[in-house]
Amino acid sequence: MLYLLYFRCVCICNYLLILYIVCKCIKPHIDISKGFSIFPGSFFIRNLNKILTQENLFVIEGIRNSFFIAFVSGILTTYFSALTAYAIHLYKFKGNRFIHLAILAVMMIPSQIAGIGLVTILYSIGFVNNYWVIIIPAIASPATFFFMKQYIQSVLPYEIIEAARVDGSSEFRTFNQIVLPIIKPALSVQFIFAFVASWNNLFIPSLIIQDGNKRTLPIIIAQLGVSDPKNFDQGARFMLMFLAIIPTVIIYLIFSKYIIKGTTAGSVKG
Repeated sequence: MLYLLYFRCVCICNYLLILYIVCKCIKPHIDISKGFSIFPGSFFIRNLNKILTQENLFVIEGIRNSFFIAFVSGILTTYFSALTAYAIHLYKFKGNRFIHLAILAVMMIPSQIAGIGLVTILYSIGFVNNYWVIIIPAIASPATFFFMKQYIQSVLPYEIIEAARVDGSSEFRTFNQIVLPIIKPALSVQFIFAFVASWNNLFIPSLIIQDGNKRTLPIIIAQLGVSDPKNFDQGARFMLMFLAIIPTVIIYLIFSKYIIKGTTAGSVKG
């Protein structure tokens, strides 16, 4: 009950944040500098046109690049985390508990520290300016693995797996055609989390991506924030933030019906 209350409070805060950004992106720079106001402005088209036509900003390419990285990362992270959780839960082999604890121990390592080591290795071998060096490391997500294991442990009867094996189903076919539909709510929730985390990721892409047309949207937003003070326009920057929110809202609306069901079922074993 407390978790659901916390979740609703977070949603309300997010809605207020979106409203704040919308109120800012439709106003000129001079009005934004005066402080917050709920009165609407009429500079939406002007701010949108400015960021789309600005040279060396590559907004459309940034949205496309961010969506590709976030979508592929979300799919792969969710699938392989579920596959790992399924294997750890179902197969009782020597070292099972050690592997489980080792994966959870990785959660204690700050991502920035691990990212510095990754970037150092990539530059030493000359394998940078590539999207896959951002996507592949994101697949190893201990937090997603932990959630999926708890969920599988609570909703997956072992008898279903035994019946599939008796019918001659292979292990991968059992997982893909039987297990995945059962854990669909958890998959949807974790896909949203993985998508948003990858969409908002700035640290690793800013160190890896070098070409302007390969930059992700967070890099472009940060680039606007450190522009020449004479040319700095808060209206254009808030417009870019507004565009960055739209894909995450769409993903949330598509999978929102699974959020409450997916986050609560995995925490109750029965």
